[in-house]
Amino acid sequence: MKNFVEELTWRGMIHQMMPGTEELLQKEQVTAYLGIDPTADSLHIGHLCGVMMLRHFQRCGHKPLALVGGATGMIGDPSGKSQERNLLNEETLRHNVACIKEQLSRFLDFDSDVPNHAELVNNYDWMKDYTFLDFAREIGKCITVNYMMAKDSVKRRLSGEFQDGMSFTEFTYQLLQGYDFLHLYEAKGCKLQMGGSDQWGNITTGTELIRRKLGSENEAFALTCPLITKADGKKFGKTESGNVWLDRNRTTPYVFYQFWLNVGDEEAEKYIKIFTSLDKETIDALIEEHRQDPGRRILQKRLAEEVTVMVHSKEDLDMAIEASNILFGKSTKESLLKLDENTLLDVFAGVPHFDVDKSLFAEGVKAADLCVDHAQCFASKGEMKTLVKGGGVSVNKDKLAQFDQVLTEADLLDGKYLLVQQGKKKYFLLTAK
Repeated sequence: MKNFVEELTWRGMIHQMMPGTEELLQKEQVTAYLGIDPTADSLHIGHLCGVMMLRHFQRCGHKPLALVGGATGMIGDPSGKSQERNLLNEETLRHNVACIKEQLSRFLDFDSDVPNHAELVNNYDWMKDYTFLDFAREIGKCITVNYMMAKDSVKRRLSGEFQDGMSFTEFTYQLLQGYDFLHLYEAKGCKLQMGGSDQWGNITTGTELIRRKLGSENEAFALTCPLITKADGKKFGKTESGNVWLDRNRTTPYVFYQFWLNVGDEEAEKYIKIFTSLDKETIDALIEEHRQDPGRRILQKRLAEEVTVMVHSKEDLDMAIEASNILFGKSTKESLLKLDENTLLDVFAGVPHFDVDKSLFAEGVKAADLCVDHAQCFASKGEMKTLVKGGGVSVNKDKLAQFDQVLTEADLLDGKYLLVQQGKKKYFLLTAK
């Protein structure tokens, strides 16, 4: 078996680790779990570091458990949060869990018959019939309030740093997460819990609960990865428009690909180790090649390719590259026609948009009338006529032959869009409504 701790160490993916963890992993095949709150029906790239830990764990010969918090998701983890989250109902949680399982299957082997095949577990299954009185008697008595109050996630919320304080519901979260570890220790022989560094307090509550409930000879272990930040120290995975999701309906493969392609050099060196499965020799060679000529952006391109294929597919990567070329390189009308509506809108999100009356196209409209009178693509028909004569105007990537050429509904992309291009890089997107 490959040494899991060594693998994570060179990748920069270990923040804290309990003594004895590496020795345990070298001694036997270990079962470990990592928890994911199903607060949405998709993971986002903020989850990816934890998911990659599970992926490396399985590749090193150990057995990963992905725990979706169907029960704890109804409460909300206070770690690193400034205010209490909205609580989700059971139907929404069930839907979210199913979607997350499908996404995780792109990273983990759930289906083969190897001894270390991955499993998805849901803490709602063992919490739904556990009464409050039983939980208070059997679990609550094992951990003191003093112990719980000493955790950073609790202290920060009670110190006055945040206005709203902390509800009893959230205060119990670390006990519930601790019980998850205890249950999986007994039911699945799970000896290790992994998570982000903000989870250290909750994870160690679990190791303490196992020791106090089952006896000091029962050892459990903890390992966390650092919280990933951008070069400016800001939270990783957030853009101006929000999270970068793994679900193509929330974030198109084109936008996903562009996110990785546009990271800085320092970030690319860090991210290619964390978010790909490339080996050390390959990554070291890529970093060295990139440093020789940063302008070629070798690291960013390889990072974007690897992560896009892993999360989506090779076909989606090819489409993302082709979509990028529409704006930044040579492309044809055929390339434009391949784009689905969401990708088309993402590619041209930054260009001027105009809404025009769809009835114009039913009757046929002259290009000059459309682009000057109904949309302000050109200052005047005279200017447009001059540009057309010089071959400087295209509609849907085809050169416009005449400035008064008639455009009809047949010219509309997806039945409602028209792309007007002036010169090489100036675009206008018209939407027929």
